[in-house]
Amino acid sequence: MKDPTQIELRDPPRDGITNICFHPEDPNILLASSWDKTLRVYNIEQNELIKVFNTDSVILDCCFGSNDTVYFGGLDKKVKMIDLNTNTEKVIGTHDEAVSCVCWGKLTNKIYTGSWDKTLRIWDPSKLTEEKIFKLEHKVYSMDVQNDKLAIAMSDRKTLIYNILDMSSVWQSRETTLRYMLKCVRLMPNGEGYACSSIEGRVAIEYFDMTPEIQSKKYAFKSHRQTINDNEVVYPVNALAFHPKYGTFASGGSDCVVCIWDGVHRKRLKMFPGYPEEIAKLAFSPDGKKLAIASSYVYDEGERDHAPDTIFIKTIEDSDVAPRNIQRT
Repeated sequence: MKDPTQIELRDPPRDGITNICFHPEDPNILLASSWDKTLRVYNIEQNELIKVFNTDSVILDCCFGSNDTVYFGGLDKKVKMIDLNTNTEKVIGTHDEAVSCVCWGKLTNKIYTGSWDKTLRIWDPSKLTEEKIFKLEHKVYSMDVQNDKLAIAMSDRKTLIYNILDMSSVWQSRETTLRYMLKCVRLMPNGEGYACSSIEGRVAIEYFDMTPEIQSKKYAFKSHRQTINDNEVVYPVNALAFHPKYGTFASGGSDCVVCIWDGVHRKRLKMFPGYPEEIAKLAFSPDGKKLAIASSYVYDEGERDHAPDTIFIKTIEDSDVAPRNIQRT
């Protein structure tokens, strides 16, 4: 792709990209995990791979914590941490099956992990101990933490919401209007709700306030679909990411397209097509000026020839992400 607004990172992962995330305070530092058993840390301003950690197992998820610490987990069932300042790795604990999701809570400085063993676990990284375990009814497919909320998308298409300041019980258990397997859940920056996506080419917008007035605003919409030879082809929506300033969001699909949506006004703001492979993950920088795009085959069609895994960094203008009512003023 020849696009003056974006760069392609050098030294990308060599196998399926499982997550990308920005440093919570430095918009130039990006973390990437992969099926190639590596954690990679990039300086995107210099387009340089500044650290690579070779691990002994496939990594399914990763995140930044405080004080330049990263957390990750994968097929070896272990929850691990690496101090980027000392390059030391420690095992915090283990699940009974693969660790599918890893999140850090800034308000609590705790680690929240979900697994195929149908549990949610809370860890204290300072003590390398498991604080609490929640037995769930189904596997954890996607998780997100924003402020005091934790959202979990499970294999039965339900979404559980916890208040991480009071984990005594589930805060909300939500049914989704999406009819097929969930791929991603992301919380709104303003704390009012969340978005989730599925393999059926749909995205649902949900709100926490259960009053009829607010619940009337929730909806689901079709996305990432193409008409090929007069037939509508539906693609999974693999990735979602909310803009930290405007609350609009990006979606990425197996159609190799990234879209920017104004969820409140139900409008698509931008469409960025033509990536070499399916969009596996998306992440906005903390200042909202960059969008990291993982172009990587997610094996939703089984084994097939596919383009190399690539991470693009796209410069984002306000006109790309500001809601329509702001753009008109």
